[in-house]
Amino acid sequence: MAHSEPARTAAHRTSSLASASATAAPATGITIYGCCADEAVLFREMAPRFGIVPTISSAALAEDNIGLAIGNRCISIGHKTKVTHSILRALNEAGVDYISTRSIGFNHIDVEYAESIGISVGNVAYSPDSVADYTLMLMLMVVRNIKAMLRRVEVHDYRLDEVRGKELRDLTIGVVGTGRIGVAVMDRLRGFGCRVLAYDSYPKADAHYVPLDELLRQSDIVTLHTPLNPESHHLLDRHRIEHMRPGAYVINTGRGPLIDTEALISALDSGRLGGAALDVLEEEEGIFYADCRDKAIPSKLLLRLQELPNVLISPHTAYYTDHALSDTVENSIINCLEFESRKQHG
Repeated sequence: MAHSEPARTAAHRTSSLASASATAAPATGITIYGCCADEAVLFREMAPRFGIVPTISSAALAEDNIGLAIGNRCISIGHKTKVTHSILRALNEAGVDYISTRSIGFNHIDVEYAESIGISVGNVAYSPDSVADYTLMLMLMVVRNIKAMLRRVEVHDYRLDEVRGKELRDLTIGVVGTGRIGVAVMDRLRGFGCRVLAYDSYPKADAHYVPLDELLRQSDIVTLHTPLNPESHHLLDRHRIEHMRPGAYVINTGRGPLIDTEALISALDSGRLGGAALDVLEEEEGIFYADCRDKAIPSKLLLRLQELPNVLISPHTAYYTDHALSDTVENSIINCLEFESRKQHG
């Protein structure tokens, strides 16, 4: 697994890049697509410091708005944008040489195809603490049956649940993926005194690594922090889910397709698994980040999961903190400036 450069390292480069950019002429232009309101505020605040001229659009990158990028070699896109081959070709024709995705993952863009037509793609590093904190919160909530408890309290039923909660120190936690976020999760778990197992295709961290199947057999909680790629798609498939420890919990703050959701629902329905906390989901596109109160939800998987009392769902929000958002915007700008610098100096 390739992991991004730590955000703190990018921060060390900020002052020198800002200083160099301030003396450069003309200013660098960057087109930012799919830019939400709070990101736009940050881009506008940081632009003068880095000597850039941002073209900001709330609309996601699409073939009908590629004209916004004309004159700028660099663009920034969000992780919700599916970048097709035809869009990449149109960007190339418009003179775009570099795409900075405001995410760690690349699963929404075919990086090899982009590079084959002359477009480089970079991701951003942001505070791993945002997702790590959220992951621990989900663990604590799911093992203490918080969803069922809150539902009872809302109707003034204050009796104790028949199912007692568990303490993390009594559990074995399996961490799948030990990049910056996975390591930050393990760091936090040490404070709870629980046993921690780890799995990664390229183990580098100071951790107790075991084969994936062994991790699944031994873990009371399995938490996913591995990138989504063809090899990790449905990493937790029906076979692996069936071989997990009975009563185990699944936490996913990575990407939805890491799990075969139908197989997960089957295991939850049968009582084989104790519960799940999912910040990401298959079929989340077009639902998460939208106000769907007056709309029909097209995902049967989401609707079924939300019916279950032992499943927590949140809308891909683990990363969404002040600190992480600032890191994301700043490092997206830095990526583009470094690309421009490399082009200028050969």
